[in-house]
Amino acid sequence: MFSKEEYESYEDLVARYKPECPDNFNFSYDVLDGMDPAKTALVHVDDAGERREFTFGFFQETSCRLANALMEKGVKKGDRIMLVLYRRMEYWTVMLALHRIGALPIPSPSLLTKKDIAQRVNYAKVSAIICEDSICERVDQAKPECDGLNLLVQIDGDLNPGWEDYEALLASGEPTCPRTAETPGGDDPMVIFFSSGTTGLPKMVMHTFAYPCSHFTTGALWHDLEPGDLHLTLSETGWAKSVWGKFYGQWMAKAAVFVWDFRGKFEPGELLRILDENRITTFCAPPTVYRFLVREDLTKYDLSALRHCTTAGELLNDSVFHAWQKAFDMPIYEGYGQTETTLQVATFKFMTPKPGSIGKPVPGWDIALMDEEGNQVPQGEEGEICIRIDKPVLGLFDSYMDEEEKTACVKCDGWYHTGDKAWADEDGFLWFMGRTDDLIKSSGYRIGPFEVESALVAHDAVIEAAVTGLPDDVRGQLVKATVVLAPGYEPSDELTKTLQAFVRELTAPYKYPRVIEYVDDLPKTISGKIKRKDIREADLKKHGK
Repeated sequence: MFSKEEYESYEDLVARYKPECPDNFNFSYDVLDGMDPAKTALVHVDDAGERREFTFGFFQETSCRLANALMEKGVKKGDRIMLVLYRRMEYWTVMLALHRIGALPIPSPSLLTKKDIAQRVNYAKVSAIICEDSICERVDQAKPECDGLNLLVQIDGDLNPGWEDYEALLASGEPTCPRTAETPGGDDPMVIFFSSGTTGLPKMVMHTFAYPCSHFTTGALWHDLEPGDLHLTLSETGWAKSVWGKFYGQWMAKAAVFVWDFRGKFEPGELLRILDENRITTFCAPPTVYRFLVREDLTKYDLSALRHCTTAGELLNDSVFHAWQKAFDMPIYEGYGQTETTLQVATFKFMTPKPGSIGKPVPGWDIALMDEEGNQVPQGEEGEICIRIDKPVLGLFDSYMDEEEKTACVKCDGWYHTGDKAWADEDGFLWFMGRTDDLIKSSGYRIGPFEVESALVAHDAVIEAAVTGLPDDVRGQLVKATVVLAPGYEPSDELTKTLQAFVRELTAPYKYPRVIEYVDDLPKTISGKIKRKDIREADLKKHGK
């Protein structure tokens, strides 16, 4: 059903690659059940270092058993089920079981507080929660505020009162779950992801059963997967990025998924050891992770099995790109998408990467850069990334669940408006500038934060940086950098001048940060994205603007 071809160039890809989805597609039945049950589907290493391998046959049987058991407990098509499962192996069984039923999983991050849980359960009309023991206490605290919550399933640990035991449910279910006329597929709702909420409250992004088909592009082409490969995407399962790299596209490409279920603080040296010892062949992580990795002694690790690396989620700094390529003779291929989309812009292996560029539009995505009046901007000028939707777009979200007005605000006049800004160079490569709200207007110039941040983190003293606009009576806004320093460096006026001069050498002089604030940590969403809005609001309060 899904077969990979080789392409000689981007032009060849555009001419020959046509993403498609079979009628009434359901991933559990149309992909999982068609896989060789003896083949390895997933390799899991937990926090204690225990390594386990699971076959496609394991997931075929356990997803059927769990689907039958949940239906016996009253779970039905259309129900909304919250999952909080870190990177546990059970996540895949639960997702596949819910796909068989047509209940909508809502993957959620482990850092949710009691308040977050209550808010999301009520907002999304969640009727059941499936989570591991470490989350149960917070759910129990939130439950009195959640009238519609009627089924709780606990994975691992001593069973809490009022909870169903996952293993007992699994054992009680029949090992087959045949497809029927009622089995969901195609345009039926399949999954809900909460957006990151960098500029406001998270939205419920709903995708249909056709959504996984678009991830064949992600796995087979962007990750360059071949049968038998072992792919590691670092994301936790609480976010849409996890199904970009830990699920649909990888299995459609007949590769195995590698899962490192680490808990606690991220240690770059440990990740390099994991890549080395497990002979990972392809790897995807956000640029922040690569920034930490290239600061390690890379000569201590044997990554000879690794042949292809990708990144998404924020801008890749060119200094990190060059350091990684120098160490391993291997570029990092960037990509761009949103919770609302799949991969829509990318650099593929048959393209020469331009460090800092997200690449070119992926086939199936008709993209234009538009100004505020809805006109396409000339080459070299910034515009909002917009997607033509006058015909169906495979991989684009259906709607913001239960919020027609919010959907209509971004899907209008034949276009989906991403809210992200970019500009295109003479070769058609797109250069991401940031969210519309993140752009800085200073003395008539419009400045995207990423270029300045990229320059700052190229300096040995800087681990992370967030660039925002600070209100100014003369310039309109000043470029301000909020900086986390590397160990061994201390804030000082001298260091500020050094960093300002360093940025002036790497970017246009008007872009350098006229104000630098040093902090221990940057404000981030629970998905790890920088909350520039929080920095701007704190500055407004501080300066009385």
